[in-house]
Amino acid sequence: MINDKRVLIIIPAWNEAASIGDVIREVRGELPEVDLLVVDDGSTDDTTKVARAAGATVTTLPYNLGVGGAMRLGYRYAYEHDYDVAIQVDADGQHDPRYVPKLVDRLDDASLVIGARFAGEGDYAVRGPRKWTMVMLSAVLSRMAKTKLTDTTSGFRACNRDIIRLFAEWYPVEYLGDTVETTVRVIRLKHKVVQVPVAMRARQAGTPSHSPAKAMVYLGRAFITLLLAIARR
Repeated sequence: MINDKRVLIIIPAWNEAASIGDVIREVRGELPEVDLLVVDDGSTDDTTKVARAAGATVTTLPYNLGVGGAMRLGYRYAYEHDYDVAIQVDADGQHDPRYVPKLVDRLDDASLVIGARFAGEGDYAVRGPRKWTMVMLSAVLSRMAKTKLTDTTSGFRACNRDIIRLFAEWYPVEYLGDTVETTVRVIRLKHKVVQVPVAMRARQAGTPSHSPAKAMVYLGRAFITLLLAIARR
């Protein structure tokens, strides 16, 4: 319980055996009052085994669906088990669980809270096409939400019971759908979206998928995702 709310932290994980144990132990140490669900997204390594050994509840998908598919299952679990708040924390260690209570606090006056990297806390930086993409997405979604949103692709987010219900029934699995399209949908349904400044950390394990070519693909896909999200009803 945080602020008298039952809180579930959902960790989508795909081949994160090298980092998932440390992430779970850190969350347990910082937030012993919350429950923790790992959704193993069809991993071929020991992600499930390591997560269970670290003390998490684990549900396993038979094959890889992507973060959208994993999170949909997580929200369905949260809805069926009557949680008041669901929070996504990534399995690579970039999200600091010490910010979780701040995200929960903002749910007193909002439905969706985004942990924002570019809001004055920490020194996380991006360059080139990825930066252009994030600036463009944030400008459009800030205008839609009628509030400043600086990091609309952040996966570190918290939502209340109404949004848990929505995401349990509808959650896109397409690229960037879990961030951009979900935010557009929540705004269009007249729910309040706000952000909380957070500091992000480097991955604990694995290799980030950054290259000039991939950055340009990211830019193109993000633009298409945004157009489709706005066009859909």
